[in-house]
Amino acid sequence: MRFKFLFAVLVVATGCASTEKISTSQSVGCGFGETVRGRPLNIATTVAPITSIVANIVGGTGSIVAGVVPEGTNSHTFEPKPSDAATLESADIIFINGLVLEEPTKDLAMANIKTSANICELGTEVLPESEYIYDFSFPKEGGKPNPHLWTNPPMAKQYAQVVRDVLVRRDPTNAAIYESNFSAFALKIDALDGAIEIATATIPEDQRKLLTYHDAYAYFAKNYGFTVIGAIQPSSFDEPTPKEIGGLILQVKNQSVKAIFGSEVFPSTVLEQIGAETAVRYVDVLRDDDLIGEPGDPEHSYLGLMRFDFVTIVEALGGDASALKSLDVRDVVKDEAKYPQ
Repeated sequence: MRFKFLFAVLVVATGCASTEKISTSQSVGCGFGETVRGRPLNIATTVAPITSIVANIVGGTGSIVAGVVPEGTNSHTFEPKPSDAATLESADIIFINGLVLEEPTKDLAMANIKTSANICELGTEVLPESEYIYDFSFPKEGGKPNPHLWTNPPMAKQYAQVVRDVLVRRDPTNAAIYESNFSAFALKIDALDGAIEIATATIPEDQRKLLTYHDAYAYFAKNYGFTVIGAIQPSSFDEPTPKEIGGLILQVKNQSVKAIFGSEVFPSTVLEQIGAETAVRYVDVLRDDDLIGEPGDPEHSYLGLMRFDFVTIVEALGGDASALKSLDVRDVVKDEAKYPQ
């Protein structure tokens, strides 16, 4: 089996595409793709939270969800392996986040996608351009909006709605299962949303400030009334300059920041330094796209990941996370999902 890699995209752009593949305009869009009957769907995804959301809606149909981006990988810089072309070529639907998050994977998908398939960019689909957030790691002049919509549960629910609609259209035989799975998943998202509001209310307003290892909580912060005062990764994703570090230290001191949030997956000596120089607690366990535990564990889910992060944030800022801790974060159905390793 031969696969076409990134050079195939250039061929498409010059109008000389092979008849076996289709142009970008015909493949990228949640409304494209042909109806599939008589067999399960093959579905490819990118980051683990999207894989989990899709698996919840797919469960019970016999379809396979294959995640391409391994957990604990920087999704902004991830380069897919040549072997990932086989997964993308065989997929009926490729769900990605979009908003310029996974361009190498998208390029590989476009170079290998079959004529009956489509690429659905969930973030691009649900977020109007007027609501794009540009910030520390994603400045407007860079042309890349903050893509981390899934850390804001109501937006994850919108992702699930789009997934449901695409699956119902592409695989109408299993429409009732997709509708039922979405309804059950939406209830869990709503419960998470309500618990976050309850827990946030226990944090004094002047303490709802976030300094994080990565700019992954902008939409969450806007929705629940937090202020992101900074992120340690600049737009280049290199280490910040001494001047930038000095500016963050001053912010932490001047704004009486209660906690600094680092990553279990991507340790930061810079954040440790800022914590030490400001005598502010450094909490280094947050994660934005690395699920909790191992595949098969009850908390290895989008819901489990979000509960873990929000409990961590609330408690570190002096709030009561009891409402979050009581949530059921098990997936609706996950037995047929294939999570990236």
